[in-house]
Amino acid sequence: MTGRVLIVDDDDFSAALLAARLEEDYYDVEMARTGAEAIDFLTHSTVDVVLLDVLMPGMDGFEVCRRLKADPATQTIPVVMVTALDQPADRVRGLEAGADDFLTKPFNAIALLTRVKSLVRLKHTLDELELRVGTVREINMRTDRDNMPLPDTRARTDDDPEHILLIDDDSSTGPMIEAMMPGRVELSSETRDALMLAATGDYDLVIVNLALTSADGLRLVSQLRTLERTRAVPILVIIGPDEETRLLRALDLGANDYLVRPVDGNELAARVRTQVRRKRYSDRLRFVLQKTIELAVTDPLTGLFNRRYLDRHLPALISDAQRRRTPLAALMIDIDYFKQVNDVYGHDGGDAVLTEMSRRIRASLRGLDLCCRYGGEEFVVVLPDSDAAQAAAVAERLRARVTESPFSLGPGRGAVPVTISVGIAAIGPDHMTPEALLKKADQALYEAKRSGRNRVVASAA
Repeated sequence: MTGRVLIVDDDDFSAALLAARLEEDYYDVEMARTGAEAIDFLTHSTVDVVLLDVLMPGMDGFEVCRRLKADPATQTIPVVMVTALDQPADRVRGLEAGADDFLTKPFNAIALLTRVKSLVRLKHTLDELELRVGTVREINMRTDRDNMPLPDTRARTDDDPEHILLIDDDSSTGPMIEAMMPGRVELSSETRDALMLAATGDYDLVIVNLALTSADGLRLVSQLRTLERTRAVPILVIIGPDEETRLLRALDLGANDYLVRPVDGNELAARVRTQVRRKRYSDRLRFVLQKTIELAVTDPLTGLFNRRYLDRHLPALISDAQRRRTPLAALMIDIDYFKQVNDVYGHDGGDAVLTEMSRRIRASLRGLDLCCRYGGEEFVVVLPDSDAAQAAAVAERLRARVTESPFSLGPGRGAVPVTISVGIAAIGPDHMTPEALLKKADQALYEAKRSGRNRVVASAA
């Protein structure tokens, strides 16, 4: 199914025409005759787009849209207002209510389907992001014993000023449009410079005047969509009143919204706000997804990778080493008498020691080496391209770095001497599983602790 659309219209004939046209393109269509019926339907079901008539008895379309956008369960559903009202003030009112677009009757069927297709694609993208964030959150809550908190978004909020790139080489309209827009606006009249700015800047929105004289505006839209940095940045195009074919082409190439010349300043501001709000919401989702994935594989105290990451990544490292016939070794590291540190100095003192230990381990390794907190006071280091002798040299260097100076317990709390025991294992010419490699390193670690601690022991070949 292409997508699911809810038509909200008290005019049965008009609604039936809309439904028939959408169903021809394989959309699944639902119907509601009133705003209250639509809201009730969306409390227990979901759609990809709402086509909302403005003039309805009881609750009008503006109020329905406001309620949908105020509800977290429905706020991401794109809303297209469909009405006979054709004044800029009416469009602005709809956009300020939260509508994503505003189509005036009688409308071109191709224009309608193009807009619906674009908004369905947007909804599917947001749904996928939300699903991924939810999945990673669930994994964290289910598997993370420390119940790690989710990250702050640290992304721009809806209250932050917009950062907009305007591409227009008309010496009269460019500055005029620039003056109409809120926030920070950068005006570029050269296509090559504009692409460079777009690729290196951090914009909430790019506005392209398709009446460019120095370049093909449609090609520019296509190029913006192919650049990795601008692939997710919304594009708003400015078009002439009789250029429907070019407009449909622009929308098909990836433009998100449009304005028809002459540009109304209030409508421009409203459409900018709509696009920026949506962009920042998707940015926040992507940021949370990235950070929660990082949390899923990172130890929150030390910042090292965790055991979950080691279990996933070590098989690939061993497989790559055996395929290339290069050595690989693992160190199993344990802090000696760590329980005494916790008993004497408390868990905050123990945390300070673990944090400093991770810092000293990292300072002793190369960039390609993998270091993980294995659990408690144990750490695992994987050394690609290193045989047992090279691993022993690394382990001795690390042991000396640990013992060279006491570990600070925090301001005013003094310091405590720390030693470590290290077990070493290396892969041989025959196939070795990750479990076997770690077991050999653990057995060597046990021997190091049994024979007096503060020493390095290599596993027997």
